[in-house]
Parts: sequence; C-alpha cells; structure tokens
Amino acid sequence: MRACYANVQSSVSFAAMPMRVAVCVSGGGSNLEALLDAFASPDDAVDIALVLSDRASAGGLERARRRAVPAEVLTSPENGEEWLHLLDAHQIDLVVLAGYLKRVPPKVVAHYSRRIINIHPALLPAFGGQGMYGKRVHAAVLASGRRESGCTVHLVDEEYDRGPILAQRRVPVLPDDTVESLAARVLEAEHQLLPAVVREAARRGRPVPLR
Repeated sequence: MRACYANVQSSVSFAAMPMRVAVCVSGGGSNLEALLDAFASPDDAVDIALVLSDRASAGGLERARRRAVPAEVLTSPENGEEWLHLLDAHQIDLVVLAGYLKRVPPKVVAHYSRRIINIHPALLPAFGGQGMYGKRVHAAVLASGRRESGCTVHLVDEEYDRGPILAQRRVPVLPDDTVESLAARVLEAEHQLLPAVVREAARRGRPVPLR
C-alpha cells in the first residue's frame, strides 16, 4: 500500500495521489463500466488501475481493454500469491468485487484487510451467502413476497456476504415484477451506489460507511 493511504489519521491530503483501484469481475462488467464512467477524468481522486477476472470469457475484460485499463485473467483464482503479485505490481490501494463470484483467497483478505469491498444485489443480511448471486437472488426476493429490495456494498471478510455493511440503496418490488425487471431496477441502483462508496473511500483514505 502506498504511503499516502498508510496512515488514515494523518493530516496529509489524500487528493495528492489518486487511490488506485482493482476491479474484479466474472461476467459482463456493467458495474465496472459505471466505475470507469464515474472516474474518467485523469484529475479524479480514483484511478481504475487494474481489472481481474477468473474467466477469460468475461465481458468485463473487453470493457477494460477498450478503455486502456490493464486486464488480467487469474490462472488460479484460489492462489493468493498470484493475486498479491498482480495487485502489488499495479500498486493497488483498494479492491472492488463487482460481480466477482468466487471466494477471495484468505491470504488476500488478510493482506488487504478492510480494503476489499463487494456489491451484492440485495439488502444484506437477507438473501446473501454462498450460491446467492444474479438471478438466484432476485428470484428469492420475489418468492419471499418482500415489497422492497436493493443493493448493498460491504467490506469483504472470509465468508460470503458477511462483512460489515458500508451502504445500501433501496428499490421497490412492484406487483408485476419478474426476475428480469427487478434485476434491471436493482442494477441501476448498483451503478449509482458503488461509485459513491469508492469516491468516499478515496476522499477518506479507506472504505467507510456512507451517511
């Protein structure tokens, strides 16, 4: 971790150097695109410096390459040393899981303690845990009869979807909703919430709860 983020209690201005962010994806990467759009200015406090994926076919990799962002495929997603080698090579300050479906290796979680965040397409702690992702989450929300859903950004620990919650954004569940229509509404909320959390992390020098 670079010096400008090493001591969050110091009076040093964090705006002097942008926070270097790695975004991890397993699929199309629409949240990655939202981050790239939000932090497109070279003068911004956030630099999307690396995209990682466990799948060579992930659409997010192509989104990154179109924007000239370094993009790498993990040859062994369970190998913490491979992660740390890539993150260190790109001087990463913050890791963002944006539709990344595999568990982050414990060694990486420990090394980047409280510097890895994830966005989940429901209001945690409900509808989270291993195997709860994508359409499965929205189908479970509809089956529950809930009138509200949304998305959650939380810190990542060793368990799926269990780290401290940083922010949530709520959306209504409509009477005629399908999995697809609810997913689209939640995704729009994700595209607003995730950049806001990352921007605040850059401003404060670490991920913090949003007010």
